[in-house]
Amino acid sequence: MGDILGLVGKRLGLGLIILLVISIIIFFMVELLPGDIAQAVLGQGATEENLRALREEMGLNQPAIVRYLDWLRGAVMFDFGNSIVTGESVANTISERFINTLFLAAYAAMIAVPVSIVLGVLVALLRNSIFDRVANVVSLSFISSPEFFLGYILILYFAVKWSMFPAIASLSNDMSFLELLQRAFLPALTLVLVVMAHMMRMTRAAIINLLASPYIEMARLKGTPPWKVIVRHALPNAWAPIINVVALNLAYLITGVVLVEVVFVYPGIGQALVDAVSKRDFPVVQACCLIFAATFILLNLAADVGAILTNPRLRHPK
Repeated sequence: MGDILGLVGKRLGLGLIILLVISIIIFFMVELLPGDIAQAVLGQGATEENLRALREEMGLNQPAIVRYLDWLRGAVMFDFGNSIVTGESVANTISERFINTLFLAAYAAMIAVPVSIVLGVLVALLRNSIFDRVANVVSLSFISSPEFFLGYILILYFAVKWSMFPAIASLSNDMSFLELLQRAFLPALTLVLVVMAHMMRMTRAAIINLLASPYIEMARLKGTPPWKVIVRHALPNAWAPIINVVALNLAYLITGVVLVEVVFVYPGIGQALVDAVSKRDFPVVQACCLIFAATFILLNLAADVGAILTNPRLRHPK
């Protein structure tokens, strides 16, 4: 148990260092953007006195390193400042959007994870068959297709031609849970088609790699049915790479939803990021990027911990 806690502690410390480096990159990359922030906010007709007052209010007269330390100190306390456009707290602005993104990611994960693992086991069981080849071709097609392309194809058929689901995934607080599921189905299905193919192929590869092991051959020689060889002997030992790829795809479901949310006008943090970039609302941009980075790092940490817990050899590096 101590070894596991030590490894988790090391990875958590490394994750914090990486997050610190990413925060520096985010802040100073925004600083390097061309143009004057105060001029962009007030417009070309602003007087010099108004520009000077806004720069003083936003702290733009201070050195960049001072502003970064102030921003980092607030970010540690989940205080990302105020929006330049609305004047509201950034944390309040993006909190509801982030909850919507988490709902969409969880919706997609509840469909993609079990279906991809089951399909991965089936194609491993029926490898080199017609089903296996068709599944590989379809999965490669989905992996190779951009999210916005899949989204528009789904809108064309499910919303325009068949009128089964709405093309715009607008949400409101007075909707029932079933209405939320219906409104978010098409963006969730888009994410499912992208990540499910990757998880299915990795599950198939992990199981096939184990089928040549001596204990698998022994189980076959004993007359164990093929499905039982995979489910009871190969699958438990393939959990480490499967958990890794599932955790990485869950990270993608949260951090890679920007295009999907824009296509379906879904009120998530990805849509908020795009709106903030178009309006040059830099505090919101910085907060969204930092949240994406922190989420990706945490889920990568979860993947490492899951791999350690499912593979005893990783607990003892020696």
